[in-house]
Amino acid sequence: MQKADIGLIGLAVMGENLVLNMESKGFTVTVHNRTPEKTQKFAEGRAWGKNILPTYSLNDLAKNLKTPRKVMLMVKAGEPVDIFIEKLLEVLEPGDIIIDGGNSLYSDTIRRTKLVEEKGLLYVGAGVSGGEEGALNGPSIMPGGSGKAWKHIQPIFQTISAWVDEKPCCQWIGENGSGHYVKMVHNGIEYADMQLIGETYFLMKHLLGFNMVEMKDIFSDWNSGELESYLIEITADILSKTDQETGKPLLELIGDEAGQKGTGKWTSQESLDLGVAAPTIAEGVFARIISGAKKQREAAVEAFPNTDAKPSLDSKRIVDCLHQALFASKIIVYAQGFDLLRHASQQYGWELNLGEIASLWRGGCIIRAQFLQNITHAYEANPDLENLLLAPYFQKILKQNEEGWREIIALAIKHGLPIPALSSAISYFDGIRQPYLWTNLVQAQRDYFGAHGYGRIDKGGRFHTEWQKANDVVISEEI
Repeated sequence: MQKADIGLIGLAVMGENLVLNMESKGFTVTVHNRTPEKTQKFAEGRAWGKNILPTYSLNDLAKNLKTPRKVMLMVKAGEPVDIFIEKLLEVLEPGDIIIDGGNSLYSDTIRRTKLVEEKGLLYVGAGVSGGEEGALNGPSIMPGGSGKAWKHIQPIFQTISAWVDEKPCCQWIGENGSGHYVKMVHNGIEYADMQLIGETYFLMKHLLGFNMVEMKDIFSDWNSGELESYLIEITADILSKTDQETGKPLLELIGDEAGQKGTGKWTSQESLDLGVAAPTIAEGVFARIISGAKKQREAAVEAFPNTDAKPSLDSKRIVDCLHQALFASKIIVYAQGFDLLRHASQQYGWELNLGEIASLWRGGCIIRAQFLQNITHAYEANPDLENLLLAPYFQKILKQNEEGWREIIALAIKHGLPIPALSSAISYFDGIRQPYLWTNLVQAQRDYFGAHGYGRIDKGGRFHTEWQKANDVVISEEI
């Protein structure tokens, strides 16, 4: 009986495409789906005539596999993963490997790694980015978990991943939940990056009155330069599409209530838990939430109408400023994401290689972009870099783009156009470069009403003042 190299459970489009990718690279794959009709349809359709073995029970799936058995789950995050783990533990043996390729919360992966290892098996939480196309043609893969599993899955994962400069966009990330954590931050950056591009399109439309063809040409031009990225590329493609039924630009017919699946929210929550400033990533999440408040927005449109008048502007100048604002803000978002990864590495003892992570994102994934190579170089030059903005290359870029960035922010606010991510990015930039912030007053306020204490700039220690005494000359008492 022919034995498969790997098994995969979950035959939605991502799962199917990963199976076809593996098979096209010379691996035999055995597959299973919760609903047998889905397995049969795949076997008789896209998998027909290929080295893909359908199974209709987990026991048969296990029998079809070479040892140590490797089973990859591509099912909905949350309870479905736990259910399949429990079932797989009944049919697998010590030394076998369970791989979760979905968007699981990293803390769940930490828990599951411990559970599976206690049973004598190995567990991997692998972030997979690239969408349907990436799954089929080569994704970015971020595996972490039981270190002993890597030598067994490495030949498959690195073979099916995207490759850039003769290197696979797949490397071992670290222990327990580290792979899913890195994927979570990737998705948080993705939320903010998409929001920044959306705001840039919005300003082209409402400040300059550009039509779809004009905007498509601008994004296409930008994609041949320093802004080159997958998201810029697909934005130009989206802007070029016409609806067959109405003859109108398809984008104008699409509703503006954006959905989300949780990874951006998790990234924002984690930044708060670790005390890392990632406001632009959070704004990417909040922007989707406010887009869904349709009834409130409709009421506010009536209460506070915007004339949407197109000001008289130098279009070429504004397009150049938009380029500068978008590029600078994208750098801010990546700086926030990598700062979160740096703190998480210290907090959880993962020893994440930030330069290598940037290189994993250069191909296959949704946020792949030209300047990721510069991020890799920055961390190679200084592995202890406190913040990406402090690397010489990024200092130079921000200084070059600052003037146009500020001009766009001012114009948008003046004309009542919402730009939560662009404005958040420049506020982060201005906040992090200020030698002395307003938070001395915040500290005084907290001590005034809550006796929380404060630090002084002229001596060490912690101090408290009886602020409510009538006299204006007060005493700092060390506490």
